[in-house]
Amino acid sequence: MAMASAEQKDEKSCSICQNIYTDSLNLTCKHFVCLVCIGNVLDTQDGFGGYECPVCRAEFQNHPVPSKKRKICNIVESLLGTQPEQNETVILCNYCMKSQVPAAKTCLLCEASLCEDHLEVHSKSVEHILTEPTTSFENRKCSVHKEILKYYCLEDAVCVCVSCRLDGDHKGHQVESLNEASKKKKENLRRILQTLTSKRTELEKRVQGLQTGKKVVEKKSVGVLRQAIFLISYIKTHVKEMEKQVVSELAKQKKQISLPYSVLIHQLDIRSNNLSKKITHLEELCNMMDPLTVLQELQSDCADYCDAQEGNSKGIDRNDKEVHVTEDMDMGVISVMVHTRLNELVTGVKQNIQMDVSEVLLDVNTAGNHITVSGDLKTVSWSEVNQSHQESPKRFQNNQILSITRYSSGQHYCQVETSETNGWKIGMAYPSIDRKGDQSKIGYNKKSWSLGIWNNRYSVIHNGKVERLCHGPSCQRLGIYLHYKAGCLSFYELCNPIKHLYTFTTTFTEPLHVAFWLWKNTWLRSKN
Repeated sequence: MAMASAEQKDEKSCSICQNIYTDSLNLTCKHFVCLVCIGNVLDTQDGFGGYECPVCRAEFQNHPVPSKKRKICNIVESLLGTQPEQNETVILCNYCMKSQVPAAKTCLLCEASLCEDHLEVHSKSVEHILTEPTTSFENRKCSVHKEILKYYCLEDAVCVCVSCRLDGDHKGHQVESLNEASKKKKENLRRILQTLTSKRTELEKRVQGLQTGKKVVEKKSVGVLRQAIFLISYIKTHVKEMEKQVVSELAKQKKQISLPYSVLIHQLDIRSNNLSKKITHLEELCNMMDPLTVLQELQSDCADYCDAQEGNSKGIDRNDKEVHVTEDMDMGVISVMVHTRLNELVTGVKQNIQMDVSEVLLDVNTAGNHITVSGDLKTVSWSEVNQSHQESPKRFQNNQILSITRYSSGQHYCQVETSETNGWKIGMAYPSIDRKGDQSKIGYNKKSWSLGIWNNRYSVIHNGKVERLCHGPSCQRLGIYLHYKAGCLSFYELCNPIKHLYTFTTTFTEPLHVAFWLWKNTWLRSKN
């Protein structure tokens, strides 16, 4: 390609000055000469009766006329357009003497740059190392002896020349040829590359797994959010209906209570109006000047005034007493109404979340001999005295007990009240858990999960692995939530606000029992 470019350049160069022309004279012998050169030649031939080509001496009678071939001009302009700018460094072939041809490679041994054509005939020996075209060989020469670097010193991990190896600082050192050292280096790099590639593949798989898990969690979160919004909407609707019912009942009671007052007020208003009329009439009598008229009217009306006043007064006083007897509203009806509606609300919420709020009853047949169980089977306490429980294959040798109820599906929730004294554990376990030895304690095997407190700090335990949580207890009420199918067992502290303590995530393979473990002076109570 480089040689073709050179040939193209030769064809579009002046046959005399060898420069690329833009305006040329096309002679009949097919040679092209630039106008400057041909002008000088033809001027010397004027008057001799003919002209000849300065290249091949071909004769022609007429004075050549300059012509501009469009195709040739386009090629010339294209060739000129591809010439490197003056500020760009172009490395040329050292062996192209007649033309400037860009180099394709540089031989480090020969310190020469070659075009594609000269590269074909260059030595193919491994000593003749080829690189991209360059004019800088300083970094490939020894800084001390100015010789080509040919060896790699294994002791000092540097490249050295022949003189360094034979007489210099690296005399007697173990060296390798650059090719051999480079080959070993590449092998090491390939091993590193393989390791890094494997790690990257592993990381990509982990990222893919995490992204899949993230999508699953986000999908579940959307479902939980929708369920929560539905529950909140359900609760709001139920509370609003309860509010309407309570307000309606209060309005009804208010109307009933205020009715006697309204009737009595109306009666008093009528009596007051009648009295006002009689007062006006009596005032008129008092202002009359005729004694006979005063006596006659007073004689007929005065007795009525006195009798009516006395009789009405007794009836009104009696009504006042009756009104005061029934003036209080009945809060009992309101309390019953609210309690009933709240019970309906709780029942509806349970049905909507499909969660069973469990009443945990404890199995006496599993209780250790230093545990006492209450009559209602809900409270267990540590006992210093051996209780000598009846022997049973289900009984634990340590201070531990399981619930009677077991769970193999669905969602379940229960509450536990704890003693202030540290040294207890709550959790869940398979019925196949060992009954003897330290491995039978909840959390110290593959068949149980526990939350406990020691030295005023929470810990979670499974398969003997203890994880200390960063905070201690805030209250003595805890919640246990089980989602069997999802493989989630969560613990909550039921303070204000409710605090999530920890969630175990696994795949359950057996039914689960609530499990309690006690130490000295501790107790646990199952709450409804």
